[in-house]
Amino acid sequence: MNSEKTYLVLWTQSAQQDLARIIEFIARDNEANSKKLYKTVVRKAENLWQLPSQGRIAPELMDFGVEFYRELVISSWRLVYKVETERVLILAIFDGRRNVEDILFERLINDRGH
Repeated sequence: MNSEKTYLVLWTQSAQQDLARIIEFIARDNEANSKKLYKTVVRKAENLWQLPSQGRIAPELMDFGVEFYRELVISSWRLVYKVETERVLILAIFDGRRNVEDILFERLINDRGH
């Protein structure tokens, strides 16, 4: 009997929209690259079902003692997620040059307005 804990991996609507925008943007120049990136991102996210701690703690947030947001760096993209009791929530995917703190703050403000 396998006693290893497994997690349900779920994408938030905003993370799904992030990925769709990225794929559409890349497809304008190179459809093959956009399909390849899509497959890579989805595969790496799905792999979190068994090892959610494989991603690093987002460095910008560690300075504030916030250690529950993790990220996978995939090419030049950052996939941010949160590990909960029985699930992994994919929260965002964005350009690696952007700051996680800024992204999450923007999302928090926008969610309050809706």
